[in-house]
Amino acid sequence: MPYRLFCVVLLLPFLQPCSAATAETPADLFQTTVFEAGQNDVTLYRIPGVAVTTRGTILAWCEARRKSQSDWGEIEVHLRRSADAGKTWSDPQHIAHHGPRIRGTSGNETADTEQTVNNPVAIIDRQTGAIEFLYCINYARCFSIRSTDDGITWSSPREITAAFAGFRSGCDWKVLATGPGHGIQLRSGRLVVPVWLAYGGVRDHHPSVSATIYSDDHGQTWQAGAIVVPDTGDFQDPNETVLTELSDGRVMLISRNESKASRKLVAFSPDGASNWTTPVFHPDLWEPICMASVAAVPDRDGWVVFSNPHTLGRDKQGLEIPGGRGRRENLTLKLSHDFGRTWPVQRTLEPGKSAYSDLAFLPDGRLLCFYEADRRLRLAVVPLAWLTGKDEQK
Repeated sequence: MPYRLFCVVLLLPFLQPCSAATAETPADLFQTTVFEAGQNDVTLYRIPGVAVTTRGTILAWCEARRKSQSDWGEIEVHLRRSADAGKTWSDPQHIAHHGPRIRGTSGNETADTEQTVNNPVAIIDRQTGAIEFLYCINYARCFSIRSTDDGITWSSPREITAAFAGFRSGCDWKVLATGPGHGIQLRSGRLVVPVWLAYGGVRDHHPSVSATIYSDDHGQTWQAGAIVVPDTGDFQDPNETVLTELSDGRVMLISRNESKASRKLVAFSPDGASNWTTPVFHPDLWEPICMASVAAVPDRDGWVVFSNPHTLGRDKQGLEIPGGRGRRENLTLKLSHDFGRTWPVQRTLEPGKSAYSDLAFLPDGRLLCFYEADRRLRLAVVPLAWLTGKDEQK
């Protein structure tokens, strides 16, 4: 009995039964902590993002919340690099913001001395090898920086807030935010970044809409796409949104929201910017009001992976509460084989406290999930065999 209990504890992060661990747990499945609260005089690291460069380097970035855990305050963007699939990492690098400090807009003299650098998003340009990196300041202005040496050094920031003027006719926004997470490059070469906009008062994140911005010239200029999910009817406060290009060329958008359905909203576009389908609540994609991530599986027709805490708000009888806020725990990977119509495969990656996550793929086909685990940011390197239970699944 003591041996069996030890086995269960040891393997809990991978959720493999003790009796099957040797046969079913691939040796190269592992997890590692990349950022942890308290390190480098940072109160809390949050809002993870991950991408793999054209050279196969993992970039893992996040918000470094210096003085508090709040979404507002003195916040920087920190980055670490790994050239060996997550085994070793560079020291944390403060990459944004390195332009002139920008005061806040709350009217509170103390709060406005702090600079909130928020919602960082990286996009890998496979055609040029460059890395475009967008972020916001004080949820009011948007900037871009670029790396042409695999994320080692970064350009001076360039403001691109003007791109958001194209949303004014449909949303007179007071708050803007990119991502968070990562943006995508389509087969056409277009760069696409999910955004959300709020049009209440200054600093008020409600009500909101979700949309995209895009660039057809490798990040030199950015334009506003269509508003994908408005705050109308059953759609309440759509905000943090994720994207992927499916194997059939369509762009899938999945939006967080605070609607009574307690499900993610899903829409599709042929180009990531226009002609979006009417968003629908997907019954399999539960909404605990938390950022999720989505990524098409390379070289697998119709395969898509999704990550999010798999929880719902329930009453004392266990019945679902309409619009209930689920707990941020039980981070789960889901797999679809039919372009996101159904999600029959799911595996718990982190049963405990867990929240935001971001997904990417290594050149060898292994999945990366960079996620919040209580007060740490963890990276899981996941072979598809672990997710599917076997190497090939039709």
